Amino acid sequence: MPDTSVSRLAALALALCLPAGAMAQDAGAYLAARIAAEEGDHALAAAWYTRATAADTANPALLEGTLIAHIAAGQFDEASAVAQTMGSLNLQSPTMYVALVDKLAKAGDWDGIIGLDTDLEAVGAVMQQLITGWAELGRGQADAAMTAFDKVAQSQGLQAFGLYHKALALAMVGDLEGAEAILADPDHPVAVTRRGTLARVQLLSQLDRKDEARELLAQSFAESDPVRRMLTTALDAGESLPWDIVRTPQEGMAEVFYTLASALSAEAGDTFTLVYARVATDLRPDHAEAQILVGDLLGGQGQTAMAIAAYGAVPDTDPLHEAANISEADALFTNGQDREAVDTLKALAAERPDALGVQVALADALRQTEDFVAALPQYDKALQMIGSPSKQYWPVLFSRGITNDRLGRKEEAEADMRAALDLMPDQPDVLNYLGYSLVEQHRKLDEALDMIERAVAAMPESGAIQDSLAWAFFKLGRFDEAVAPMETAVLLEPADPILTDHLGDIYWAVGRRDEARFQWRRALVFAPEAAEVERINLKLEKGLTQVLTDEGQTDFAATLTKAVHDDH
Repeated sequence: MPDTSVSRLAALALALCLPAGAMAQDAGAYLAARIAAEEGDHALAAAWYTRATAADTANPALLEGTLIAHIAAGQFDEASAVAQTMGSLNLQSPTMYVALVDKLAKAGDWDGIIGLDTDLEAVGAVMQQLITGWAELGRGQADAAMTAFDKVAQSQGLQAFGLYHKALALAMVGDLEGAEAILADPDHPVAVTRRGTLARVQLLSQLDRKDEARELLAQSFAESDPVRRMLTTALDAGESLPWDIVRTPQEGMAEVFYTLASALSAEAGDTFTLVYARVATDLRPDHAEAQILVGDLLGGQGQTAMAIAAYGAVPDTDPLHEAANISEADALFTNGQDREAVDTLKALAAERPDALGVQVALADALRQTEDFVAALPQYDKALQMIGSPSKQYWPVLFSRGITNDRLGRKEEAEADMRAALDLMPDQPDVLNYLGYSLVEQHRKLDEALDMIERAVAAMPESGAIQDSLAWAFFKLGRFDEAVAPMETAVLLEPADPILTDHLGDIYWAVGRRDEARFQWRRALVFAPEAAEVERINLKLEKGLTQVLTDEGQTDFAATLTKAVHDDH
């Protein structure tokens, strides 16, 4: 959950920095709108912005904020009304243009789109030119449409945008050869995205070049990918894949907004990206990739209910239905709805018993909820489906290893971990987990230390891995060497009860008894598990050496006593 107090201060600071004309007459509503927007609650932000604009009807900043909030919340009728108000005031903005295009495209008013009076720069100009191309196609002006796409393709750094949309437009009007030639041209690799590749696969199928289509699928998608699986099955059956990437000018415009959202997702803020993705889904509700992007963005902003609605909009018949359901389960986990998340994945696994990704996701969910007894056979099933695993499947072996370890099946856990390392020899998480497990079992300590040192070299900023290194030194009796990595671990993870408890043990081992007790008390503040609370209290009462003796670890207790004696 966002820190509301921080959000309020940030919104207030921002408001104080705004020009006087940007501040609403209803300052309370304005600040509430800004806070809601910062926290990703777009529906609430829209409501507060609407209240603020009621008191200041011609404020450009308020109208823009209201418009963005309505689109982000999926409230397109309200967004259209705000955009029209802005137009009547002779205001201009990329968001206003987007809202008007959405309304006109759904009405099939291509002339209206061409006639929009806009003066956009940067990304806005690219968007406008691509929209113009599809609107010209809607008016039946194919030559004018291609000219618009060519204009974008001739702009520096924008060639891929223009050529991609030109290829889609050519395919829509029946020039399949011309479209495929653009997507296949090695000098202009515009089909590097997932949808670009799928477009070419469909075109090759339509051109009766099914072997090439099958080969492209095999080169571009993992064997377990549901899209590859579904399309390959159809091709093997001799079917021609339908052309459905873009079938109408309205769908072409949806593709524009999805293209821009995908391209800007790594650079623009989530809300800015969400606006484009939302318009893509409004213009084309069955656009699975856009719906999943909307869900991911909303989920990242803590808007679980709206994220789930977006994932749920992916049609059951779409091969990305699996990915959408898995993402829905992730959103439920994030929202603390663990049981609902598991139930979602169980239903999907029953529906798609041959889908490897679904079976792995269910196994991971069961492990995450600590239902290790149910998780183990689920991982077994997934690995049977995989057969002889390649590099990409090391996480499945690693996860089954963790499950075996939590069930006390130490030999099986070690075998899984070593199998994962055979596939990825330097994977730091596996090295750390196996190394730490061996240390805890007092086995193969030299090898365990080597594994953990390799993991630290790969991920020096991981508190957990620094802790493993310190604990390995501790178990080896190299107490002085354990201090530095343990202190580093606690600096990296200052509120972790296990790491803090370990620091206390290591301080005790080097004779720093008062500091040890201080760290054990700190560990109790961070709410460790009940068994650890009991053990820490015993250490505070008796000292670590006596606790180890009571537990039967007399040799190690003697090592501690000798180390402190030698130190003094």
